Amino acid sequence: MNRLVLSAALVERAALRYTPAGLPALDLMLKHESEVSEDGQPRKVSMEMKAVAIGAITQGLLGLGLGTMGHYGGFVTSARNGRGLMFHITSVEPLEAAASSGSNQIK
Repeated sequence: MNRLVLSAALVERAALRYTPAGLPALDLMLKHESEVSEDGQPRKVSMEMKAVAIGAITQGLLGLGLGTMGHYGGFVTSARNGRGLMFHITSVEPLEAAASSGSNQIK
């Protein structure tokens, strides 16, 4: 199974573009910071990850402000250039909205 859910902040969003098939697409950058336990020892984790959203979910992501924290769900695949990984976002639950009004998941 290839499923990733990442708590992260939206730190970059490119202009809306369209795929060769005519689907709307957004290139994004997400930033995650946390503390995890590795072999019983605390470890600080900080990373930025390239992401893309394709299709209807782009409309919801266009409405999110930079810095918005959320749970971003999707899958991971090779980047277009074959180097590195790309996170394909298929769902988003903004944390500010979820805290104030229950679940507000974007699909």
